[in-house]
Amino acid sequence: MAPTPGELDPIIHTQARLRIMTTLTALPSGDRITFPRLQTLLDATAGNLSAHLRKLEDAGYVTVTKGHVGRTPATHVEATPAGRRAFDDYLDELRALLTPPAEATAAFPRTPAPAPVPVPASDPPAPVSARSPSPLPTSLTTPTPQESR
Repeated sequence: MAPTPGELDPIIHTQARLRIMTTLTALPSGDRITFPRLQTLLDATAGNLSAHLRKLEDAGYVTVTKGHVGRTPATHVEATPAGRRAFDDYLDELRALLTPPAEATAAFPRTPAPAPVPVPASDPPAPVSARSPSPLPTSLTTPTPQESR
């Protein structure tokens, strides 16, 4: 189900699925990544990643292909063209939400930050030996015979 204009896609908007789509769309179109590599990149458990991929696959945003490399089972994941479009639309909607409308910026122009107040030059800090004694009682600053062992 496609989101209505002005609404973020709820399929992508979940944090885990947003991270998955961000990772997959960073790959060139047509490239895929292995499930274990994606799991490592996202620091996700296999079950959690699998559940979110299933949701994205049901929406047509990703393709999960199971096969073998030699005799070893391998699962590859890639963003579909529809998934890439949905992700681009999601980013456009997010940018629109974060960008104030032109009439709002005209009605409430930003005021420049005040100039920093110059700080007068001060004397360099006194050497440690010339500093005043610690305001703490001696019992807190002097180690006891048991502490100095």
